[in-house]
Amino acid sequence: MSKEKPVFDLEDRLIDFAVRIIRLADSLPNTRVGNHIAGQLVRCGTSPAPNYGEAQSAESPADFIHKLKVCLKELREIRVWLLMIARSNLTRATSELESLIQENNELISIFVSSVRTAKQKRSKTS
Repeated sequence: MSKEKPVFDLEDRLIDFAVRIIRLADSLPNTRVGNHIAGQLVRCGTSPAPNYGEAQSAESPADFIHKLKVCLKELREIRVWLLMIARSNLTRATSELESLIQENNELISIFVSSVRTAKQKRSKTS
């Protein structure tokens, strides 16, 4: 049996997203505002990947749903920071910023669907 990696690995996608967020944070200006937003962005931008990893070892369906919701909460926070960066023109990397916003929106959609599906499965087994 082949143990090839799946074509779609959400954990890898979240890690890649976090790396891109880190790079964006490092590109922000070294100003009071730039440093504040960079710090906030790094905190929430690096959170979904490890929280998703924790969800994979959830102790119960309720714990799994809770951890997915934490990922979703952080992804929504990232979205707001990215939009603030875009609207305030804090970076010249506009194409990378647009790409990050798109990826963030896709990840939010994935987690909204995942939470909904997990809740449906939990209610069927209860």
